Amino acid sequence: MSSFPVRQASSLEGDPQLMIDERKRKRMLSNRESARRSRIRKQRHLDDLINQEAQLKNQNGKIAMQINLVTQKHTKVEAENAILRAQVSELTERVRSVNSVLHFFEGVSGMTIDTPKMPDPLLKPWQLPSAAQPIMANADIFQL
Repeated sequence: MSSFPVRQASSLEGDPQLMIDERKRKRMLSNRESARRSRIRKQRHLDDLINQEAQLKNQNGKIAMQINLVTQKHTKVEAENAILRAQVSELTERVRSVNSVLHFFEGVSGMTIDTPKMPDPLLKPWQLPSAAQPIMANADIFQL
């Protein structure tokens, strides 16, 4: 029996066509295995991309919701600021009117009345005419 494997080996070595066929068969098997691994890698990559797409869509939806909330809050604050600016302007005009009456009274009566200087609310909106008495405003009175 020891001569059989030798004969087998010698028969492959002796026949060049069998050696070429064996190499082709091994190369074909190797190529099939390589193609299989490549398909598996490609499928894994596709699955990863699909998962990433789902995560990004989820994040995009959350960010869009946050943007909507912030936009709504911004719109509300802008409306409240417009109301407060209108109230400051109206109150400033009232104080100017009262100061005008007081100046007229000073001129007629001869008495000296201390009237505070009015800051321009448009140039310095944080410097209100009477900081000791805050203006109480409610934005809800203008909502429909």
